[in-house]
Amino acid sequence: MAAEPVNVNEFSTLARNVLPKMIYDFYAGGAEDEWTLRENVAAFQRTRLRPRVLVDVSNVDLSTTILGFKISAPIMIAPTAMHKLAHPEGVTATARAAAAAGTIMVLSFSATSTVEEVAATCDAVRFFQLYVYKNRSISAVLAQRAERAGYKAIVLTADTPKLGRREADIRNKLVVPTLKNLEGLLSINMDTEKGSGLASYASQTLDSSFSWKDIKWLQSLTSLPILIKGILTAEDAELAIQAGFAGIIVSNHGARQLILCHQRLWLIEEVTKAVRGRVPVLFDGGIRRGTDVFKALAIGAQAVLVGRPIIYGLAVKGESGVKKVLEMLQDELELAMSLSGCCRVEEITRSHVQTENEIIRSML
Repeated sequence: MAAEPVNVNEFSTLARNVLPKMIYDFYAGGAEDEWTLRENVAAFQRTRLRPRVLVDVSNVDLSTTILGFKISAPIMIAPTAMHKLAHPEGVTATARAAAAAGTIMVLSFSATSTVEEVAATCDAVRFFQLYVYKNRSISAVLAQRAERAGYKAIVLTADTPKLGRREADIRNKLVVPTLKNLEGLLSINMDTEKGSGLASYASQTLDSSFSWKDIKWLQSLTSLPILIKGILTAEDAELAIQAGFAGIIVSNHGARQLILCHQRLWLIEEVTKAVRGRVPVLFDGGIRRGTDVFKALAIGAQAVLVGRPIIYGLAVKGESGVKKVLEMLQDELELAMSLSGCCRVEEITRSHVQTENEIIRSML
């Protein structure tokens, strides 16, 4: 019998053993030569902690509030596609695990269960991820269905006017299952003769003309707050504020879109300086340890979203695997806070981390 995983990274190894190659490659892969994918993780390793000592840390509280919703720890579940490829129960198992952990899950528009099915699974706070289609009435229907089903916010993914070049999916001729939320709304031919069926789907459906001038139309569809995911610059952060977004997610789409795109860890600081506390700034990508969460919070994020590790936990152990991944990250974050002299999330500050360049300068 295989040993039980003791950290999140070990779930990735176990998932590789249980998933078909095409499916594992889909979840694990990034754009082109995957430099940015590797850099997403490596940037955390190059950022050093500056712990404080002799602080009473006998009572550490991980809880925080996002858009008025209290969660057990600043660790949310990112929108990730097609969970039933990883486990027969799919995203409903993920939703139950999120509810049990007391956190927020962002449901992917390309889920293999409908917004209504997931909402009926358990009582929890959920957000819904939205893309804008060439047929914009589809996006309107999805946003309104999510609101009727009790979702508390919409997350607009803004970095995908076209799909990034994901070479593993091209090589494997990825076949995409039916996307449950689109049944009765969209019917397309997914051509895998030239490569990825997902790329074929995206090229036929995604609206590459959607721009800042269209945000008021999007806001007219729903009374829910709308966050924007995919911001990587201070300039776009300011435009997002001016457009009335309720929150910003600093993200490079898990390194699945633009190759050699700057790793977002230190872009949190650029974005938070531009935002000046007007809306929450969240972060996703590359989180594999509780210390990674700590570093992201120290640089300015109010919470992080975790994607691939959730999928790996689901693939290996279903709902209990997702719970375990969240538990591991929370336990490691609590330990990092304790050893750094922080009793509350609000006490984690920029003074708790150093970049390599700052370390070098301090030695000169």
